[in-house]
Amino acid sequence: MQRDHILREINELLANHNFETSHIYDRSCFDMVARKRLLLLLLKVLINIDSFTGQQAEEIKKLASTFLASPLVVGLKSKYEYLEEDVVYERHGIPVIAPETLRNMITEEIYPEVFADRGGYFVQIDGDAVKEARERENLSLKELADKAHVSRETIYKYERGQVRASPETVITLETILNMKITLSVDLFKVPEAEKEVITEKTPKELIKLGFGIIPTSKTPFDALTTSDPQLKEKIAMITNMEKNRNQKILKKMAVNVKDLAGVTGTDAVFILKNKKPLSCIEGVPAVHSWEMSEMESRGEFLKIIRERKEECN
Repeated sequence: MQRDHILREINELLANHNFETSHIYDRSCFDMVARKRLLLLLLKVLINIDSFTGQQAEEIKKLASTFLASPLVVGLKSKYEYLEEDVVYERHGIPVIAPETLRNMITEEIYPEVFADRGGYFVQIDGDAVKEARERENLSLKELADKAHVSRETIYKYERGQVRASPETVITLETILNMKITLSVDLFKVPEAEKEVITEKTPKELIKLGFGIIPTSKTPFDALTTSDPQLKEKIAMITNMEKNRNQKILKKMAVNVKDLAGVTGTDAVFILKNKKPLSCIEGVPAVHSWEMSEMESRGEFLKIIRERKEECN
């Protein structure tokens, strides 16, 4: 199966289940973005999941933490085997699943419980459920351990959520306790926030106005502009720099960032250095460096973006 075919199928699957989906982006750390109410997914689709690089993972984590999104890789196989249905794998800290697993999640709300790691397959146990069931059955830690053919210490750790169990052990425990004790793998976690980075190329005007910058290199845009972490109001803007690009390239970038801004619920802006008056590019507000140098507050910058966004539309 070709990668493009899988991408089209996933896009159709999500769109048919009330997700708003973005364009499909090539040569980016993500292929598409999808939103359904508060759930925002950053999806990367691969044939071989071992081709997913550490640099791509770091980039997608940056975006996910800023957009409050969940990064997810969907793939067919690794170097050695095809991915199994309803099993979660991992590459560089990003969860990986097969297309069938994603389909089960979207259409049936069936979420995987088995996690593949070095040494085999594992399941996360609901420790509180095990303890309550054990006490209800009047079993001591040792008695339950003997019945399940594990150590007392292992049962103790299960009840405190300190270790995962093999699927075989879980089946044995569920038979003894006569109840389900497993937890689904949390595929919708949002990575921790990335630190803002200041380089020589960072627009000093944005820093002066109290914004932070997270540069990107494997995305359809140049950077993410964020508000000061100390502020209660959090702002994320997809930001493009002029970088001596011609109008044709800027217009192409504008189409992409307008699409992404719409799905992620953020603003987009071009920071221009040329003197030619230009208020927007293909519906995306543009602000000139000389204008920013005259601003005294973050509010002034955001006001201009709002006004020019209305003009563009």
